[in-house]
Amino acid sequence: MAIDTRGETAGKPSGEKKTRTSPALFYRQVVNELRKVIWPTRKDLITYTTVVLVFVLIMVGIVYGFDTALGWVILKVFGGG
Repeated sequence: MAIDTRGETAGKPSGEKKTRTSPALFYRQVVNELRKVIWPTRKDLITYTTVVLVFVLIMVGIVYGFDTALGWVILKVFGGG
């Protein structure tokens, strides 16, 4: 659970026992923080998702290429297949 840092325990030294917030207060704080979040629009979300998928596909291609090339080199050096 979260530690209450704005109430009466805020000024106490760290050696003293801190009190925990209640689940209801914690929930209210979480909801309050989520209201501050600037959520992406649908267009932004589609753009971000597309960029990530394209990047991942490019990286998969690069890793596949290196793996295939190194496998070919290893087979040539050590005489397999």
